[in-house]
Amino acid sequence: MRASIRGTEIYFDVEGLGLVPDGPRMRERPAAFILHGGPGGDHSGFKPSFSPLSERMQLVYIDHRGQGRSAKGDEEKYNLDENVEDLEALRKYLGLDRIVSIGTSYGGMVAMAHAARYPSSVSHLVCVVTAAHSGFMARAQEIVQERGTPEQQQVCQLLWDGALDTVEKVQHYYDVMGPLYSTTYDAAASRNGRLRTLHEPIALNRAFRPGGFLHDYDLRPELPRITAKTLVLGGRHDWICAPEFSEEIHRLIPGSDLRIFEHSSHSIRADEPEAMMDAIKGFIVY
Repeated sequence: MRASIRGTEIYFDVEGLGLVPDGPRMRERPAAFILHGGPGGDHSGFKPSFSPLSERMQLVYIDHRGQGRSAKGDEEKYNLDENVEDLEALRKYLGLDRIVSIGTSYGGMVAMAHAARYPSSVSHLVCVVTAAHSGFMARAQEIVQERGTPEQQQVCQLLWDGALDTVEKVQHYYDVMGPLYSTTYDAAASRNGRLRTLHEPIALNRAFRPGGFLHDYDLRPELPRITAKTLVLGGRHDWICAPEFSEEIHRLIPGSDLRIFEHSSHSIRADEPEAMMDAIKGFIVY
């Protein structure tokens, strides 16, 4: 499905019932926006791993503007501020009241900014393996030098240089970096997932290249404005959004809960899927 908003077309897909029978009445389930990372990826990596959440809420998977199945357009608008405004416009377009917002990696950055700027629009916020400021990049470079193979260090340099300029290069990057993204890395399963993903190198490079918009990204002054009930999830072995960034988010968002998954890297949904689903289900209580 597609929504024409703010001069573009945003793709979204829905899983789960919004209204369910409950004795003599129909009970409304919360709607949860599922926000993917990258930038430059799409929502497909959440399927079917997030499907268990549809037992509790209606899932709305979203592709950020210019990415996945959403419309291409003005590349200058491939940035976090535009993604935040798109998210709020889509909420209104769908006629939703307060939403559950579940953002992973870059999607977590968008979700946090949206919850801070539109606090009355979000009831629950789940921040998964993300960071509140650009310092995560310098730390990731240190970790790659400590843990990475020479090939991983080389391909990572292409990310920092903004040189992953073809789909083939992006897919090769993820193939090489897979063992750092997941402690339970399965090459065949990961490869199939990458082939299903609609990669957009322009969006990725606009974020990470020298001078890219993530280089001056800093939500720390905004996080105390968040009023949504918040759960922060981090992976102990995460190389790109190291767990100290999850701990920092927890300190800055009033009343938030924190859980660090001891056996996970950046892909908790691959490394400890059942524990992750249980944590989110237990947190989203209406």
